[in-house]
Amino acid sequence: MEATNPATGEQIATYDEDDEGDIEAKLRTAQSTFEEWRDVPLRERERLLENAGEVLRENKERYARLMTEEMGKPIAQARAEVEKCAWACDHYAEYAHAYLADEHHPSPPGTEVKTVHDPLGPVLAVMPWNYPFWQVIRFAAPYVTAGNVGLLKHASNVPGCALALEEVFEEAGYPEGVFQTLLVGSSKIDGVLRDDRIRAATLTGSGPAGRTVAETAGNQLKKTVLELGGSDPFVVLDDADLEAAVETGVTARTQNGGQSCIAAKRFVVHTDVYDEYVDRLVDAFEALTVGDPTAEETDVGPQADPDLMAELHEQVTQSIEAGATVVTGGEPLDREGAFYPPTVLTDVPEGCPADTEETFGPVATVYEVADEDEAIDVANDTRFGLGASLWTDDRERAQRLAREVEAGCVYINQMTKSDPRVPFGGIKDAGYGRELSEAGIKEFVNRKTVWTE
Repeated sequence: MEATNPATGEQIATYDEDDEGDIEAKLRTAQSTFEEWRDVPLRERERLLENAGEVLRENKERYARLMTEEMGKPIAQARAEVEKCAWACDHYAEYAHAYLADEHHPSPPGTEVKTVHDPLGPVLAVMPWNYPFWQVIRFAAPYVTAGNVGLLKHASNVPGCALALEEVFEEAGYPEGVFQTLLVGSSKIDGVLRDDRIRAATLTGSGPAGRTVAETAGNQLKKTVLELGGSDPFVVLDDADLEAAVETGVTARTQNGGQSCIAAKRFVVHTDVYDEYVDRLVDAFEALTVGDPTAEETDVGPQADPDLMAELHEQVTQSIEAGATVVTGGEPLDREGAFYPPTVLTDVPEGCPADTEETFGPVATVYEVADEDEAIDVANDTRFGLGASLWTDDRERAQRLAREVEAGCVYINQMTKSDPRVPFGGIKDAGYGRELSEAGIKEFVNRKTVWTE
């Protein structure tokens, strides 16, 4: 398993994959550890999670540089990712006991009826490369604190990050086996998921990968949570604060090289402000610094892999051939590394790749709409339903329209984001289930009714 720097094409390191014997040993360890870990008092689990947050902060620079080297994230954004992971640890260290408190129900006189929250067992997590620390911590922090144990199958291009995350839990003082990394390819996942010792699974990734995991888990009657990407609308109405909507829109489309499930991908703009908004958006895109991800001034680094950049460019090329207009960008940069420029497409024809597919890179498609009804129609015209961003100065109007948007979350005058304090997840082809907050920590517990006469 090789790690390659996408900014230079240089091989960073080579790692030995786990063989069948290694997988069996880790599954055995997970099961035996769970039998003890489930009985560790919740307050002690919270204390260990607080330690994990401290480990992340102490090693912030090293972990950030590892992310930057393996998948090309600009270094300032990589540091912010580590800080966000530490924040998530702090959050669950403080609130897990409240989220998992017994729930009491009405019952006959002389009886007590309550719901308690017991852990399920070893949970398999199949995680992507785009936020190599955050995606894992937002799985591990709640589920491990609830008393489960975790086995991570990380993306094959970030093996160093996978092992570093295992290190976080070791350094924090967790018992051996509470969190383990499986260095295996995707072909091994089906067998691991079928193993009786795995009780649940969570996946963040592509639709085909999610369907495969869901099919296997469903056949085994195992609980799953899936986050499968999106084509999030960024709706700008006629009374929006254009300066704020441009500034936030640029960040929402281009941070992390545009490689985010909840990135703003389809800009739906009211005709009264369309021309001005497009002009401002293009100017802001062209002002971004694209280059060396280790440089502090870099806004957009390389795409994580040359093949992924080629797929993105093919989507853009096919959309242009179908009639879309390139306002800026649209061609890979003529330099070493997988660099793609921030790109704006207008006049996007219905049914072309930029209209119907998820573009996983810094490509914004812009649609002109006549009124709010058409804006909602265009926003909902997608098989995805992860997040949405809605811009208007009328809060009552915003609240009303937010209920009409078909998505797992709608952010008003703010970019879509995942936050440990609120549930996160999608509908339709974006997946099902929720991560984070109270809803997230309760996805992988047995909500057991206890009736005492």
